[in-house]
Amino acid sequence: MGKLEKKKHLKSGLRVVSLLEASKGMLVLLTGFGLLALIHKDLHLAAEQLVRHLHLNPANHYPRIFIDLANHLTSGEIWEMAFAAFIYSSVRFVEAFGLWLGQQWAKWFGFLSAGLYIPIELFELTRGVTWPTLTVIIVNAAIVGYLAYALYQSRRKTTI
Repeated sequence: MGKLEKKKHLKSGLRVVSLLEASKGMLVLLTGFGLLALIHKDLHLAAEQLVRHLHLNPANHYPRIFIDLANHLTSGEIWEMAFAAFIYSSVRFVEAFGLWLGQQWAKWFGFLSAGLYIPIELFELTRGVTWPTLTVIIVNAAIVGYLAYALYQSRRKTTI
């Protein structure tokens, strides 16, 4: 593979990672807006409807925790969670933009921020292997590996 082809592949890969990061940001942003839509609503009822919509048993441990938590949330706490979602999604959008442009700082930021989750995801795997957990760790490890490769390639370029 020639230098030009390698550079095109590297750019394409960074754009795929960029789109994944932007998608995560959009998902969290929409979740934040969804939270704001619940202000002054019956959160207990909304939580129960969501649990039933997902075909979960409301009497089971984790759905019950979720429903109980929704029962005790205040409007101020919902605003705080929505604001945190806005900040998180803003960071993801900035990272995605930097990766789309192939910026070195974005490669480092993506590598470090995605790498922080791997120990947590591995711990979750020790508690039980599920398809969602396995999928998340595989995708995250692929992103970390790819960004490490991109950083290595950019370092090789500067030393040659």
